[in-house]
Amino acid sequence: MFIVGLTGGIATGKSTVAAMLRDLGVDVIDADQVAREVVEPGTRAWNKIRRYFGEDVILADGRINRPLLGSIIFADSAKRRLLNSITHPEIYTSIGWKCLRLLLTGRQFVVIDLPLLYETRNMLPYMSKVIVVSCTSEQQLQRLIRRDGYTDEEALSRIGVQIPLSEKCAMADIVVDNSRDEEHTRRQVVEVVHKLRGSYAHWKIRAALFGLVATVFGAFAYGCYYIARL
Repeated sequence: MFIVGLTGGIATGKSTVAAMLRDLGVDVIDADQVAREVVEPGTRAWNKIRRYFGEDVILADGRINRPLLGSIIFADSAKRRLLNSITHPEIYTSIGWKCLRLLLTGRQFVVIDLPLLYETRNMLPYMSKVIVVSCTSEQQLQRLIRRDGYTDEEALSRIGVQIPLSEKCAMADIVVDNSRDEEHTRRQVVEVVHKLRGSYAHWKIRAALFGLVATVFGAFAYGCYYIARL
């Protein structure tokens, strides 16, 4: 099984493309959903957030007040790094287990929706391919304002903390243009899935795993044989 990263800029349409991939039968792991799961009340990450950020970020039902916590870390880079140090190990571990379960079921590939793939770079070495979803700068700004209710200044600030979309597109293996109508985007996604399903990358990875298992088994068998002769 090989891993495909799905990323882009804020409000460029990653969720739309992820939904289209799922409609085509592709397994998609949503890193944002995993991030919500690892901070559920009572988890290790939740306890650390409560300890370091205080009761103010905990809602009455015990859940994290994500908008408030987001505003805190957006304004303070040190607190942003602290939160990342708490949540990222939990997120990556959970994603790793999800990938392993899919591998054991014989999946050819899995797509991981990672909004900050290029910014954090932690998962980048594991990606065989990276898909970037793009649109025009003006579309990105207006979509973000409509979606989250930001002012122009707030939206531009949030776009500005990410790597420019043009740079992400330059680094990508595949770019999906989401600047036109939905059908235009869907046709591109269908073509991408067709190419991924025609890839032989998973056989290379399986061959490498088989070689590793064979080496370990061979070493174990030789050790048993050597001990038996003593």
